Amino acid sequence: MSSNQDFVDFVIGQLQSAGDITFKRMFGEYALYSGNKIFALICDNKLFIKPTDAGKAYIQDVVEVPPYPGAKPSFLIEERIEDHEWLSTLVKLTVNDLPEPKVKKKKRDKE
Repeated sequence: MSSNQDFVDFVIGQLQSAGDITFKRMFGEYALYSGNKIFALICDNKLFIKPTDAGKAYIQDVVEVPPYPGAKPSFLIEERIEDHEWLSTLVKLTVNDLPEPKVKKKKRDKE
């Protein structure tokens, strides 16, 4: 089952005070970005936040499950998804704790 745009719009709306949040559709699901960092996935209309030490300390009672088969576990956010202040704070803490993405090397043309 894939996620629907209405749920993605709801989550993005909840994160208005978390900064410039964007999303990209991937294989029927969605990746959420802050700048160039992926911090969450939306799969099957559920929000999964990348695990970080700061996020774990903030959430306290963490539920970790993989967003799809074969994926690493992420924080499943269900109970407090409608608390936009709490959710925005979690996203800010998570993004600050995530490393910068690795710069991809450009492939050289064969001469």
